Amino acid sequence: MKKIYPVVCLLFLVTYFSSCEKDDICVDGDTPLLVIGFFDIEDTTLAKSVPTFRITETISNTEINTITSGSSSLDSIGIPLRIDASSTSFAFITESTTTEDEEETDNIDTLTISYTITEAFISRGCGFVANFEELGVQLTNDEENWIQDISIQQQTIENSNNIHVKIFH
Repeated sequence: MKKIYPVVCLLFLVTYFSSCEKDDICVDGDTPLLVIGFFDIEDTTLAKSVPTFRITETISNTEINTITSGSSSLDSIGIPLRIDASSTSFAFITESTTTEDEEETDNIDTLTISYTITEAFISRGCGFVANFEELGVQLTNDEENWIQDISIQQQTIENSNNIHVKIFH
């Protein structure tokens, strides 16, 4: 009996430590954002800030970001695209103010971004991320569009490091 006890303990310890898995920590597993840069319509290489800028997703009426560009210049912004649909619509609002009734009183341009979703496996810890291909952008025309032109720089969104779409105003 005295000889069996150490053998059982040794087998238990070997089994216990050999069944441990290493920790899978996800470092680079994020679905990329659509990066939009704002540029001057007259000098297309010059970044141009947008005064009191705000973006709202129009389907779920979710505010994405509010930026007040006074002393700092806004050169680009990253916004999330829906992964449960093949398009996302945003209201791009310049000189944004709201009335007491929570209605927008300033210039609102609506952009619809269409895309194809592809999944990429990153690792066990990160799982899958969504990438976007075949990017398309459509501006809803109205009487007072502040967005004058749009240029797609990259058809595929695999990271948030570069500008994918340029907006000229």
